[in-house]
Amino acid sequence: MKVSFLVSYFLLALLAFGFQSDKREFKIIDYPQFESLTKEKSEKIRIFNFWATWCAPCVKEMPYFQKVQEEDTSLKLYFISMDDGRKPERVTSFMEKRNINSPVYLLNDVDYNKWIDKVDPSWSGAIPATLFIKPDGSKFFHEGEVDEKELKTMISQLK
Repeated sequence: MKVSFLVSYFLLALLAFGFQSDKREFKIIDYPQFESLTKEKSEKIRIFNFWATWCAPCVKEMPYFQKVQEEDTSLKLYFISMDDGRKPERVTSFMEKRNINSPVYLLNDVDYNKWIDKVDPSWSGAIPATLFIKPDGSKFFHEGEVDEKELKTMISQLK
């Protein structure tokens, strides 16, 4: 009796804690949903990295973003995919293959001219691009690829 209770308890604990930590967050959103993410209150510097599976510079810099966030608890990283919303399996497959653990949102709003300037007026629409939002709500935008050292420098200047 005691053994079956312990086994049951262990299985419940595994379900409650073990599987959740492996779950990757992926959601298809439109621009208003993205905008609400940027307006959420946070005590962390939030980093929104715009990328796509087909963008070689984007893919190259992604590990730097993940590593920096893993090393610095004052950061919250979001990957915003610009892939085709009709084929989300490309993004989920990419996430699994590359072991992406940060939240990934597929921005399925193809009227780019309507919202790119709202992210930042200086943004041409090219990717990779990154929006940094400090806890006070102030923003810093960077268009183009970064290496790990550049990323760390940008973040230290925001602190």
